[in-house]
Amino acid sequence: MGELAKLYPKALWENFESICSIPHPSKHEEKLVAWMMNWAKEHGIECKKDATGNLIFRKPATKGMENRVPVILQAHVDMVPQANASTKHDFTKDPIRPRVCDDGWVRATGTTLGADDGIGGAAALAVLASKDVAHGPLEVLLTIDEETGMTGAFGLKKGALKGEILINLDSETEGELYVGCAGGLDGVITMNYRNVAVPAGMKGFQVAITGLNGGHSGMDIILGRANANKLMTRVLSAAAAKCGMRLASFAGGNLRNAIPREAVAVVAVPEAEEKVFTKLVNAFAKTAKAEFAATEPNMTIKAKATDVPAKVMPEAVQNKVLDMVFALPNGVLRMSDSMPGLVETSNNLAIVKAENGHVQIASLMRSSVDSAKEAVGQKMTAIARLAGAEISLEGAYPGWKPNLESPILQTAKKVYKDKFKKEPAFMAIHAGLECALFSVNYPNWDMISFGPTIMHPHSPDERVNIESVGKFWDFIVALLKNIPKK
Repeated sequence: MGELAKLYPKALWENFESICSIPHPSKHEEKLVAWMMNWAKEHGIECKKDATGNLIFRKPATKGMENRVPVILQAHVDMVPQANASTKHDFTKDPIRPRVCDDGWVRATGTTLGADDGIGGAAALAVLASKDVAHGPLEVLLTIDEETGMTGAFGLKKGALKGEILINLDSETEGELYVGCAGGLDGVITMNYRNVAVPAGMKGFQVAITGLNGGHSGMDIILGRANANKLMTRVLSAAAAKCGMRLASFAGGNLRNAIPREAVAVVAVPEAEEKVFTKLVNAFAKTAKAEFAATEPNMTIKAKATDVPAKVMPEAVQNKVLDMVFALPNGVLRMSDSMPGLVETSNNLAIVKAENGHVQIASLMRSSVDSAKEAVGQKMTAIARLAGAEISLEGAYPGWKPNLESPILQTAKKVYKDKFKKEPAFMAIHAGLECALFSVNYPNWDMISFGPTIMHPHSPDERVNIESVGKFWDFIVALLKNIPKK
């Protein structure tokens, strides 16, 4: 093992290092699932894969703990694949390269780390393998494809698990206990068109927006970071109006649950307007950097000459597409009235692709209020229809309504205070947790979620705090020991 195995707790970090070595982006988890099943066999632990692809492990209670309420530890096996433009990485083939940094954090090299939720999975495996952790009847549920559609949670059948308390290991601030989350809804807008020939006397340019921080479209949406698709639309709309610019292609963002960090467009500009165009782009770059000085210090917006594109969008289509992207909601739309500081409703304008006669725009809407989420979908539908586009609203999942009287919450609060001599915070999260879906088929489950401190998941800046992982582990161990009797 590498340098991670020197960290505390050793077994957890060894498991995480193994997880990093096996490619496991969403929808490509099969190698990691196979490794985990073999791991269970080597450790003599019962494990089965359900029809959806989830893994369910079972371990009998330790001696004297047989009368405790049965517990399920739960995490997901997939990770978000994001890399810097300068990093060549095939997430389906290449391992993640974690490194221990002097500032007390573990980071990857140019990519997402996958601490979301590899640390949760590593912790669950460490509990299963341990001969020292006291616990009652125990199950571990590791779901697939959480990040791109919660496929595993949707597919979990009634009666597959016997536990009564579910502990979700997929939150990202140590010392906080989560008892609620937002629901989500995907919106996919499409439009087809026929390309036309580039007018005579045009020059080709590539406009690139890079260096944005991006991040988790739920956790980080409140930070006010720039959206590359929105910025690109602003500069292209201005260039179309002032310079007669024509759009050949637009590519921004690639994951619905990640704030888009980069966007690239290929355009054609009349030769006589070349200087006006480059001046406009440079001026917009200064404007945008000033607007987002606090949140996007590494932003770059540049135009460089390239080959004249063979075809461009019809001008009327181009204007409709740019107007539509400009009008679509993005960012925080409403804060919670019941829980100060919590985002209630948001939208992430995640992906814009326009090329070769086809436009696709994908968004992820989140809200802890189902009617508010549906209202955002209605607004998206209205804007798409005004532009002559089609929209599909799909993949809806509910929110997880907080239960502040939850018995496991009360137990967890007491255990945390006794262990660390301070009160934990308890709250809801503006992100999708699988707990919301589990409650549909398992309404009797008493659920809670917690985790170590992970910063900027879903971006190449993702990092996990080493000290917090130790406290996360110690809390799991203490909580399992103090699960009440039946």
